[in-house]
Amino acid sequence: MEISTSTLTPFVLGNSIADAIQVRVRSVEPNLLNISYVAQGAFAELKIPAPSPARRADRLWEHTCFEAFIRSDGDPSYYEFNFSPSGEWAAYSFCGYRDGGPIDDQGLAPDIVVRRSVDCIELDAVVRLDRLPAIRTGALLRIGLSAVIEANDGVFSYWALKHPTAKPDFHHTDSFAMELPFPSQSA
Repeated sequence: MEISTSTLTPFVLGNSIADAIQVRVRSVEPNLLNISYVAQGAFAELKIPAPSPARRADRLWEHTCFEAFIRSDGDPSYYEFNFSPSGEWAAYSFCGYRDGGPIDDQGLAPDIVVRRSVDCIELDAVVRLDRLPAIRTGALLRIGLSAVIEANDGVFSYWALKHPTAKPDFHHTDSFAMELPFPSQSA
């Protein structure tokens, strides 16, 4: 089992009601990634989407949401997943930098579990890599992890493993800062 744990950093320090966001990525079964986000902070001030049926939805990044970007090392093609605390999700396929669009494939539906408390929100999502044709079996995965946090007053903060440009850009190649071997039988 491969496990990688990282801390997301805010784009602008001091511009968030979240205190910290930790992310753990685990490959516990062949072709599956378990991604767990733990955000801590003043969540009475956070605008969290209300629970809804698990379904595909667009524009989730316009509110509090957690994101994962996945590609094979050396390949410009990549995938974006959005996981909302509502239980909604979205998946996008790109053949290059921001060159792509939504994938309407219910087979990609991640298993999402959300737990909330007064000062913490946890979101676990399972991504099925075998449904992503551009991800090569056995490849080294490059993963970008991020979060968009919306406050009740409409102020946003943007969190990521790495902020390589002068504005938040989770699609930038250098944002794919985590490396993890493809989960296989030998993992």
